[in-house]
Amino acid sequence: MKRFLVTGGAGFIGSAVVRMLVRETPHEVLVVDKLTYAGNLDSLTPVANSPRYRFAQADIADAERMRALIATFAPDVIMHLAAESHVDRSIDGPGDFVQTNIVGTYTLLQAALGYWRGLPRERQAAFRFHHISTDEVFGSLGEEGFFTEETAYDPRSPYSASKAASDHLVRAWHHTYGLPTLVTNCSNNYGPYHFPEKLIPLVILNALEGKPLPVYGKGENVRDWLFVDDHARALILAAERAAPGSTYAIGGHNERRNIDVVRGICALVDELAPDPSIGPREKLITFVSDRPGHDLRYAIDAGRIERELGWRPAETFESGLRKTVEWYLANRPWWERVRSGVYRGERLGLGA
Repeated sequence: MKRFLVTGGAGFIGSAVVRMLVRETPHEVLVVDKLTYAGNLDSLTPVANSPRYRFAQADIADAERMRALIATFAPDVIMHLAAESHVDRSIDGPGDFVQTNIVGTYTLLQAALGYWRGLPRERQAAFRFHHISTDEVFGSLGEEGFFTEETAYDPRSPYSASKAASDHLVRAWHHTYGLPTLVTNCSNNYGPYHFPEKLIPLVILNALEGKPLPVYGKGENVRDWLFVDDHARALILAAERAAPGSTYAIGGHNERRNIDVVRGICALVDELAPDPSIGPREKLITFVSDRPGHDLRYAIDAGRIERELGWRPAETFESGLRKTVEWYLANRPWWERVRSGVYRGERLGLGA
């Protein structure tokens, strides 16, 4: 049994990690989350009654609070998922991304370093600071090739630039101070409990409600889609087994054009929730002006984590997308509460 402190644990990927830790491992978990618009304690309800789960509302940029929480909980692993994560929001308001993703990561690193230095030698050796990042730090691929752990950084948006900076800080704290860190860079996640500003949940909900399905440009942008539970399993495996200083690229082996993703959702919603008053959902597809600086293609070669840790995604895109649509159909109260609050499906990222 280990103690996992998970920042951003009420967010999309973080809550998937926490649910898996509580349900499938003996580990104890402390979730630290500021509960901004994308943090949702409803996503942790399935495990909230476990004696191995606890929660603290806190800002990772609050140095005193981070030091206190770390000292009190005494983690063996810090999994750092807290981040501003939506490219469109970073275009409209980059300052929040600099504050949370760069300043917040620095603050957390300093708190972790002070704690780690005070541990007994054997606990120092077992400790890990696991920083979860994105493939967007690598920039845009052409029609061929893949991102690997050796790909040079070339961020193109305020979001990806802030995540690139945080990656560099984490590696610097390992090489300069000896802090046992890991960095993982993932492709686009999708699945249950996804905040509906992102493509897949937004299209699912708009299709259910008969609203326009916005597609940037001509829908030709390609992403490598990773089911969130597959990603959570990879993160826990890395935290438990990876050597200090390691980097792993985590992808789903599921490249799809955005327009094909949207058409796939339309077909599933038509099958699982037919509505004669709406008709075929594909007729709702609406092409809109492209996102400023929209990267053409992302794709990950996840060979290293397969060779070294034995991880492979369990879901194909088709099986994962069906599970996702089925979850939204079965969990209307979750997304209705989200949609009644701060985000109602409006267009973001126009750069105004």
